Amino acid sequence: MKLVIATHNPNKVKEIKDFFKGYTIEVLSMKDLGIEEEIEEGGSTIEENALIKARFLKDRVKEGIIVADDTGLFVEYLGGQPGVYSARFAGDNATYDDNNRKLLKLLEGVPYEKRRAYFKTVIALVDGENEKLLEGVLNGHILDHPQGENGFGYDPVFFVDEIGKTLAELSLEEKNKISHRAKALLKLKEYILKRLEEN
Repeated sequence: MKLVIATHNPNKVKEIKDFFKGYTIEVLSMKDLGIEEEIEEGGSTIEENALIKARFLKDRVKEGIIVADDTGLFVEYLGGQPGVYSARFAGDNATYDDNNRKLLKLLEGVPYEKRRAYFKTVIALVDGENEKLLEGVLNGHILDHPQGENGFGYDPVFFVDEIGKTLAELSLEEKNKISHRAKALLKLKEYILKRLEEN
């Protein structure tokens, strides 16, 4: 079975390959198929963006299950911002630090209990004519300062209450056990393994 990932990000491809180690599943990236085009993500939700990426690839790939994902951080006090704009919250070419600084500035003086937030990853899967959305959610709070050296993006300011640490204070192995992305990938794995059984 072939799994085609709608991304140019080698880390995402490696992560999914690792997830399916030991199974008769070939994981391919856009690069493997010689597709160099960038996908325009113009959706107003992360669900739409994931589907845009999956459908883009569906039109160019003859066989295999297409997988695309999108992730956002949603802060209750900010009415769900940055949401779909998480990657470019502080502007189009914003760095992770720029985004974190903007977020902390907007939350300045806001008490901890009102800084509730969640990460959500949505995986869009196109299998022949079937389209499916799988999601993983991780709840937490936004701290008033960065903490931890690992991870990327908003990880240093996202505090996971049940663990008592930020995502940036976890090892990759620890993060991959509890993260929003890991939860969505587990649902993907369930789907793919079920399809393998049917073949």
